[in-house]
Amino acid sequence: MNEHAETAGDQVLRGQSRGSLLEVLWASTRLGLTSFGGPIAHLGYFHEEYVQRKKWIDEQSYADLVALCQFLPGPASSQVGIAIGIARARLLGGVAAWLGFTMPSALALIAFAFGIGAFASAADAGWLHGLKVVAVAVVAQAVWGMARSLCPDRERATIAIFAAIVTLAWQSAVGQVLSIAIAGVVGLIIFPGTTLSSLSHIRFPIGKKSGIAAWIIFFTLLFGLPLLRQIAPSHALEVFDSFFRVGSLVFGGGHVVLPLLQAEVVGPGWVTNEQFVAGYGAAQAVPGPLFTFSAYLGAVMAPEPNGWTGACIALVAIFFPSFLLVTGALPFWDLLRSVPVFQSALKGINAAVVGLLLTALYTPVWTSAIHTPADFGLGLVAFGLLMFWKFPPWLVVALTAIGGEALARI
Repeated sequence: MNEHAETAGDQVLRGQSRGSLLEVLWASTRLGLTSFGGPIAHLGYFHEEYVQRKKWIDEQSYADLVALCQFLPGPASSQVGIAIGIARARLLGGVAAWLGFTMPSALALIAFAFGIGAFASAADAGWLHGLKVVAVAVVAQAVWGMARSLCPDRERATIAIFAAIVTLAWQSAVGQVLSIAIAGVVGLIIFPGTTLSSLSHIRFPIGKKSGIAAWIIFFTLLFGLPLLRQIAPSHALEVFDSFFRVGSLVFGGGHVVLPLLQAEVVGPGWVTNEQFVAGYGAAQAVPGPLFTFSAYLGAVMAPEPNGWTGACIALVAIFFPSFLLVTGALPFWDLLRSVPVFQSALKGINAAVVGLLLTALYTPVWTSAIHTPADFGLGLVAFGLLMFWKFPPWLVVALTAIGGEALARI
């Protein structure tokens, strides 16, 4: 019976379209250069690129991945990108997806750390405000598309609305996880268990043994690194341990990571508070994940290794838990989501994900970008170009940045 199941799974994998590492790297690099607006906006860009445009992953599987990564600690959008890279080109595809999405902002922040203050006066720039506005259009498009697919009836639409209300009232990672968990229980109760064809889902080419090995490595490093740094004191080891622990324990990603990072680097005196605040300001002006702020911190810290070496250590350390957690979770998630009872729970969970996106569309995306009627008009233009004219996201980003600069000069 198990042999037959394995054979069927192999057939699905053989039938599933695979891509090259360069293909994954190029697609993720384009996203890394244009994905402004924070983690929820990133999910909107991913949805447009990977689901609608390239069709590397179907709508249902994308929603399942977003739901999974909401439960895992670490940067959710980066984890979704890594998982899609793995599905497209195996484990090295996950590495390529991470490199492409992460390197543009990491390199920009390292350059800033070396004194190239290109972003120092960008906080009030019109073009940067335009990038915030285009994030509204991107997230609105993602909410619209996912709601049509994942909330086709009044029961799931109601779950999405209640999930949005709960997360608005309780704006924390705990509120998000609780909303998803409750929605899963509700889905389990009100939706009958039905078996969906496995061919409607993308399959992830990771075996259970690899998944278990990833979990073992994760917990060994999480609990072993603090002991090792006591036995063999080394600043490089201290940096790796501190950033690995932050990447392992922060839920919600994005700005939630800031107080943890501040405690780890400002507390022991590695980075001054002024340097920390300056780097955070620069991080607002670059695309990609906020976790690349770690590269800046590794570069500017006073004790050696710093510079390029410190930046690489901090960057790899904070993202390494995401690789291990995604690799460890995917094979079991793949099995779990094919169980009829869990399919019922997933209907509720995916509806809640739409609610979370709806909440994020209001705050922080809308509240940080739409301040005047002109902002609203610019957002409508960007939304129309994406939804109805089918302009590529990178072009809409560029045009809206130009529009934001033009409005600032009027």
